[in-house]
Amino acid sequence: MPAYKAKSPVLFIVFNRPEQARKVFSRIREVQPDKLYIAADGPRASRPGDVEACRQVREIAQLVDWDCEVKTRFCDVNFGCKVAVSDAITWFFENEPEGIILEDDCFPAYTFFAYCDEMLERYRHETSIFSVTGTNLQMGRKWGEASYYVSRYTNVWGWASWRRVWQRYDRELSRFPERDVAPVLEKVFGDRFMVHDWGNIFLRLKAGQIDTWDYQFNFLSFFENGHCLVPNVNLISNIGFGEGATHTTEAVNPHAAMPIVEMDLPITHPAQLQPIREADFVFLSQEHDLENRWRRYNKTTKRIKRWLKRTFMGKKDL
Repeated sequence: MPAYKAKSPVLFIVFNRPEQARKVFSRIREVQPDKLYIAADGPRASRPGDVEACRQVREIAQLVDWDCEVKTRFCDVNFGCKVAVSDAITWFFENEPEGIILEDDCFPAYTFFAYCDEMLERYRHETSIFSVTGTNLQMGRKWGEASYYVSRYTNVWGWASWRRVWQRYDRELSRFPERDVAPVLEKVFGDRFMVHDWGNIFLRLKAGQIDTWDYQFNFLSFFENGHCLVPNVNLISNIGFGEGATHTTEAVNPHAAMPIVEMDLPITHPAQLQPIREADFVFLSQEHDLENRWRRYNKTTKRIKRWLKRTFMGKKDL
């Protein structure tokens, strides 16, 4: 690929995995952004090995050897994924009106940066666009003829956004009452199982049972009709699956270390900014095992109907 210099500021969120962090940093180093923010959660008291691992990761800040303004936010104690990551993003957008966010397990294609730069500029004032993702989980299937399509679902394995959006982020979901969840999700998904699953996620987040920050960003999009721009090729490889991961602990997973494909340039744009619901359904149906669940549901429904007929109508009516 020809050399490309990133135009947008980059936030690099790291923790305790030196190998993955160095690999992702090597790609950031190649595109040489003018501004680099590095945020790190503190070591966990229950994991003695964290102290050394975190120290090694933070040494990355000393490897910046190009003309770059570097800012760091290194926590002395561990705040966990929910607080540490969301606070890091808040810190980033307090300093920058827009930018690119990469975590230490999200290895980007070269053209990820060109794609984000152009999307951030093009949709800077388009209030319906909340985020730009580099991740495509369609397993090679493309939607439309443009370089990207519009989704109602936000994937944050390598993404970009604007201060105008993040300033509405609600980590505790305090603005969103429980009574409104089902009606909103029904409009977004139109599938009873996904409405149930996401409703359960909402309740668990409210109860503090899930230590994460990204579901809340999706709920912001759901409630405020925000959209995400998805590339028609996969620009991010998640290299963090397996031992040592916080959430992606399964080493054998179809989304683990997916190959990246460089986007053809110049970027071509869709004629309309309308979400492609079928594309979202293809991905989410796999995540929620919808086909098997509907099959089991229909079988159960048929058995119940047969039992009701036998019980109340007699066998002659079967």
